[in-house]
Amino acid sequence: MIHRTVLEWNTLPYGSGQAEIPRDIAERLVTVAENSAMPGALQDQRHGLRACGMVGMIVAPGAELEILPKIDTPQQHGAQAVSSIRRRLVHMLAVVLDINVADGDIAHLGTQEETLLEVLIRLFSRRLSEAVKPGLPRRYVEQADDLPALRGRLDVTRQFSVLAVSPQKLACRYDEMACDTPLNQIMKAAVERLLRLSRAADNQRRLRELAFVYADVSPVAVSALRWDRVVLDRTTTRWKTPLKLARLLLGQRFQTTSGGVTQGFSLLFEMNVLFEKYIACRLRTALAGTGLHAAAQKGRRYALYTPEEKGVFQTIPDILIKRGDAIVQIVDTKWKCLARQDDDPRQGVSQADIYQMMAYARIYDCPRLMLLYPHHAGLGVDPVCNTHYIATPSGPDVLEVATIDISDNAALLRNLRTLCADGETGSPL
Repeated sequence: MIHRTVLEWNTLPYGSGQAEIPRDIAERLVTVAENSAMPGALQDQRHGLRACGMVGMIVAPGAELEILPKIDTPQQHGAQAVSSIRRRLVHMLAVVLDINVADGDIAHLGTQEETLLEVLIRLFSRRLSEAVKPGLPRRYVEQADDLPALRGRLDVTRQFSVLAVSPQKLACRYDEMACDTPLNQIMKAAVERLLRLSRAADNQRRLRELAFVYADVSPVAVSALRWDRVVLDRTTTRWKTPLKLARLLLGQRFQTTSGGVTQGFSLLFEMNVLFEKYIACRLRTALAGTGLHAAAQKGRRYALYTPEEKGVFQTIPDILIKRGDAIVQIVDTKWKCLARQDDDPRQGVSQADIYQMMAYARIYDCPRLMLLYPHHAGLGVDPVCNTHYIATPSGPDVLEVATIDISDNAALLRNLRTLCADGETGSPL
């Protein structure tokens, strides 16, 4: 099994070396990627295999490719930097998916020489092992059986039709406390799938132990699992994190694919979307107690209206910063690397992004706007915040182009609060 790790937008050259990938293996990986729920993750180029804007795992026969985001790791290089990036990606996923992962778990997982998939399997198997210690959750499940004595209530229809010629049996319907519940069926399906995929000895051992625990639960195909019937109450709160991890590992992002003779699976995340959702979640925490709150993917106002007053070209800003019902700031996240160019006032910002923000200012009557990018070492030590002014008839609107360092969680919250909450009173409006 060939294992390779590559950063997004980087190219893995073709060849047989440790830092290369054989062309035939690359073709298998591309086939799996193109047949997944999120095609376009890989480009088969002339001299190498290029990762394109998505992160996660792609596995084909004989090879597994791990794609990690480009996150700066100051004073870290090689395997240490890769481990740190992987740990940070797990943290971002945990925040976005509302998965309760303690900082100690993240730190420990970051030290493992494992892929992202093995890290997620380790998290799931540990949380599930903790949850099953008091026993599997049970509930009354309706049963139907033909018995020699009445149990529960009589199924009259079946008794006088199917069993009309067998009066020695009674068609009974009764409730029985059982572990064959939708929640347990989901966990069993996750354990069985991950047991086939995991290659880490510690993960396999824990998954085999869990498979034994779920031996009496009926197997259900992943496509037939009844997620809608799972209800968590105060007696089953310990299942919240395992359930969310199971949804991730059994969901649409994690797909078993087949393309001709090539079979495999993928677990992919679009980094631009992940960054947007992560910043929105962190902003909710950073703005607590300020009187402001962040609303993601809201607004939905139309840019134009027909003569019949029908709205067209609906707009959906990434994040609205609101005080009560009033919109005080619009934040649009961009998972792109800004290039510091002292002689260029544009600083590498796309003109299309500027047009988009100007449209938001008009449509939402909001004078304070921000384009927010990830910070990187090429921009210097401190996050960047450049203020620009947009001339309008009613006065200058403010457009800030800012960067945020996502490698330090505590600093991230402070900087987000400074950019949005503290900056509200400091703006020249």
